Amino acid sequence: MTTAILSALPEEQSGLVGSLEQARRVTHAGRAFWQGVLHGKPVVLALSGMGKVAAATTATVLVERFGVARIVFTGVAGGLGDGVRVGDVVVALDYVQHDMDVSPLFQRWHVPGYAGVRLPCDAGLSAHLSGAVSACLQSAGGQFYVNSDGRPPQLHRGLVASGDQFVTSAQVSRALRDPLVAAGHDVLAVEMEGAAVAQVCLDYGVPFAAVRTISDRADDDAHVDFPVFIQTVASRYADHIVRHLLELL
Repeated sequence: MTTAILSALPEEQSGLVGSLEQARRVTHAGRAFWQGVLHGKPVVLALSGMGKVAAATTATVLVERFGVARIVFTGVAGGLGDGVRVGDVVVALDYVQHDMDVSPLFQRWHVPGYAGVRLPCDAGLSAHLSGAVSACLQSAGGQFYVNSDGRPPQLHRGLVASGDQFVTSAQVSRALRDPLVAAGHDVLAVEMEGAAVAQVCLDYGVPFAAVRTISDRADDDAHVDFPVFIQTVASRYADHIVRHLLELL
C-alpha cells in the first residue's frame, strides 16, 4: 500500500526526494509528484502549496490519481499552546478551521456537513506517527534544535488550527487562540493547510495524520524565525520522522 508524504514547502521535502529510489516524476494538475520507494516502502511525495485550497487539490489528486492508502503531512507551524516552543513537535489528533464562521446558522468553526467543529485525524496512523516522533527525538539527542534554556524538543499531541493566514503578531495570535480555548478547544499550533487535507481524507475515507514542527510562536518575531527554521532545521526533522514512520508501517 502506497503512503503519500505531503509537505507545504520544498525545503521540508528536499531530503526525502533525494533519498527516493526508483524515482519517477509525474506532473498532474500543475503539480509535480514523485513516485518511488523510500526506506523500502512505496511512496508518493508531493508539495501541497500554501493555503487550504492548494492543499485540498493536492490531497484529492493523491487519492483519485494515485490511489494512496494513507496521507501523512509533514511541515511546520506556529506555536499557540502554553509550553509549545520553537523546536517542539506537534502530532495533530484533530483539526479546526479557524477562519470558518457561518454563525449563527452553525456553531463558529463548524464546517457544515461534518459532525462537529473538530475534523479528526486517523487514531491508528497518528499513534504510529507519535511513535516515530518520539523515536526521532530520542535518537537525535538534541542535535536538531535546543532552546536558549537548554531544553530539548518535546512532543505534543492535540488540536491544530488551519486558516488562510500567516500569523505574525502576538495580538492576532491571541485573537485566534483565546475564543477557541474559551469554547473548549485547546489549540496547540496554527498553520495553513492541514484542516483542508483532513476534510478531504474524511470525504474519501482515507487515513490521515499530520506532524508539525514549531518554527515560531506565531508572534511579532514569526517573520524572522520562520525562514531561518525552514532553511536550517525543518528538513532534518522531516527526514528522520518519515524514516521512523515508514519502519513502523
